[in-house]
Amino acid sequence: MVTEAQIGIIGGSGLYQMEGLTDLQEVQVDTPFGEPSDGIVLGRLEGVPVAFLARHGRHHTLMPSELPARANIYAMKSLGVEYLISASAVGSLQESAKPLDMVVPHQFIDRTRNRVSTFFGDGVVAHIAFGDPVCLQLAGVLADAVEALQLPEVTLHRGGTYVCMEGPAFSTKAESAEVYRRWGAAVIGMTNLPEAKLAREAEIAYATLALVTDYDCWHPDHASVTVDMVIRNLQKNALNAQRVIRESVARIAAHPPASEAHSALQHAIITPLHQAPPATLKKLELLLRKYL
Repeated sequence: MVTEAQIGIIGGSGLYQMEGLTDLQEVQVDTPFGEPSDGIVLGRLEGVPVAFLARHGRHHTLMPSELPARANIYAMKSLGVEYLISASAVGSLQESAKPLDMVVPHQFIDRTRNRVSTFFGDGVVAHIAFGDPVCLQLAGVLADAVEALQLPEVTLHRGGTYVCMEGPAFSTKAESAEVYRRWGAAVIGMTNLPEAKLAREAEIAYATLALVTDYDCWHPDHASVTVDMVIRNLQKNALNAQRVIRESVARIAAHPPASEAHSALQHAIITPLHQAPPATLKKLELLLRKYL
């Protein structure tokens, strides 16, 4: 029976379960930050222990602004996760990244407004370094896995910037064409930046496998994005995404990459912990135990 896992997987829109898992068991994890999006499924993927969570719930009942990101990341940490793969649907902001392509972004731009994206506060202050918001070593593993599989109809794009918008509405044409494309961003989505910030605070290596479903609304030869369009392309890409995740899990297990994320709090905590409120220290003990 799997009780903990070094590798975690968060499945986004269209990826509500992970095919090929064996020795399955679902666990409900209580956290100081509330309940995660759904039960976390522990099992083995190609013989490797993993923890899987459906980001929006298995029946897609949570909007991006409603996601309990702190609970999700805390729960993964409590199960022993050190490497976290996030699969997410995105719109493309560049002609070269066509629907059904895969992007492994290296940067983020924050356009959210209503998200809590830190574990800290209530008497304990920490400022993580976030110049490289994903673990570049883990991102490289994902990209290498895509290349190795030589998936039909899929072009890999290494790097690029992910704009994280608030939603739930999609972009206006002015935002898409006159702002985000002029910034040089590659893709746009609604979920990953809060996860990336929280994963870094939890000292978990984090990387995104971005699945292109549409051209947002900027492209003159393509209709504006609709849910129907997104769902059709997600269904086409779901099997490919699962193949990439299986390959990535095998590669991580064989050669766990060194990651600066695993010591991200070492020089980030400003508050002398011996002077911090006991209730806050108790809430953050999972994250702070090696610094106490």
